[in-house]
Amino acid sequence: MVSANYLALKNGHIIIPAIIVNEWLDANGYVNMVYYPERSQLLVAAKSKLFFEKMHTTKWMVLKDKNLQGDKTLYIREILIDNDLDDTDRSLCFEIKNTGIVIIDL
Repeated sequence: MVSANYLALKNGHIIIPAIIVNEWLDANGYVNMVYYPERSQLLVAAKSKLFFEKMHTTKWMVLKDKNLQGDKTLYIREILIDNDLDDTDRSLCFEIKNTGIVIIDL
């Protein structure tokens, strides 16, 4: 089980706890994301956050169900490969801004 205090990378997916999905992302599962290689950070926001899409060149994705508790997964293997990033399963440092943007260190 994934604690609400951290995100995890597992098999090319970021596992996002239900509490973060429900409070900050879109419970329907649609998100926009953008990766900034110079900062090694992935920014993720609910698809409904139109300002995020206007500020960044984003790609929208669907969060997939992980379990019945409401945890979701976000597939990022393409980002890991394209940017030659460590794809080892691990906990990820992250920050949630007041605007609802989740900043994930990769």
